[in-house]
Amino acid sequence: MTGTAQAMPTSSQPGNDCAVRLVDAEKVEAVRSRMPADMDVSDLAVIFGLLSDQGRVRILIALLEGEMCVCDLAATTGLSESAVSHALRLLRGPRVVEVRRAGRMAYYSLADSHVRMLLDLGLTHVGHTGQDRLKMVSNS
Repeated sequence: MTGTAQAMPTSSQPGNDCAVRLVDAEKVEAVRSRMPADMDVSDLAVIFGLLSDQGRVRILIALLEGEMCVCDLAATTGLSESAVSHALRLLRGPRVVEVRRAGRMAYYSLADSHVRMLLDLGLTHVGHTGQDRLKMVSNS
C-alpha cells in the first residue's frame, strides 16, 4: 500500500471482515487512467452479450473451421435455418462475422483473427474450468 491510502468507514454488510477499508488512491488513479473509453466498454459489453447465447456460440465455433452457408450452419448446430439467419444478422452488426456473396449464396466467416482468438481463449479457459466443474459435480 502506498502512503496515499485513505481510510474509509466500513459498511455494515455481513461478511465484511475489515475494521477499516483502505483505498490506494495511486493505484485507483493508475487503473482509471488506463480504462478504455465508455464507447469501447459499451461495444465490448455488446460482444460479450452476443456470446451469452449457446446457439450463437455454436455458430461461432462452427465458423472456426472456415466459412459456411446458413444451411450448413443449421445442419452443424442443430438450429433451424431461421434461427441461424437471425443469429448471423445479430453477429454481423458488431462485425463478429462477415458475409461473402457468390451469386445467390451467402457464406459466413469470422470477421477477423481477434474473434478467433477470443473464441480460442474462451474454449481454453472452459477446458481448464471444466475439470473443476466435473470435480465439484462428483463431490456433490
